[in-house]
Amino acid sequence: MRAPHAENHLIDRIGWLRAAVLGANDGLVSTASLIVGVAASTASTGEILVAGCAGLVAGAMSMAAGEYVSVSSQSDTERADLARETRELEQDPEAERDELAAIYVTRGLDRDLALKVAQQLMAKDALGAHARDELGISEFTTARPVQAALTSAATFSSGAALPLAVAAVSPANLVVYLVSGASLVFLAMLGALGAKVGGAEILRPTARVAFWGALAMAATAGIGHLVGKVV
Repeated sequence: MRAPHAENHLIDRIGWLRAAVLGANDGLVSTASLIVGVAASTASTGEILVAGCAGLVAGAMSMAAGEYVSVSSQSDTERADLARETRELEQDPEAERDELAAIYVTRGLDRDLALKVAQQLMAKDALGAHARDELGISEFTTARPVQAALTSAATFSSGAALPLAVAAVSPANLVVYLVSGASLVFLAMLGALGAKVGGAEILRPTARVAFWGALAMAATAGIGHLVGKVV
């Protein structure tokens, strides 16, 4: 019998990768847009940096809180479904076996084989079998609120620090151009990195994040310019 070949799947990264990419992208786009908007209003370098720092701190806390609340809601739903499934397994295990077998039939097994598979899987871990095949809950996709919150806060701060650093070393009259250009490069790199870590093709994610980042910065620069003239 030939030895099984080695496989390296990336689905186990989906939880933290989603939060990391979202946090870094949001930190970079929102802070760069804020800096560009304030700079376009002819603000001083000090005012630009204060706005950028405030955006970094507020955004990181908002991302952490938002991720924690949203992922906690997902976790609560998963726990409620598992508790309901546990009760159903205790009250009517045969019906649950038939339910699991029906799922396998829809996937291509004949009825007799599906019943045997369901019975053997339930003998080993009934709740795990139903969680995985009926509810779609697995160890790779289960909600982890604290991990998501910390990852989002850290990556948001990292993303926000990049345009803030560029603004700190740029002449006031060039902040809009230098921060915009550097941020687009950073966004393209972030898109490529996220695609690489996730095992996806690189070109489309890179173009996607660069496009939306450019659009956000253009919009805030226009608003900042108009407000600066009025004020």
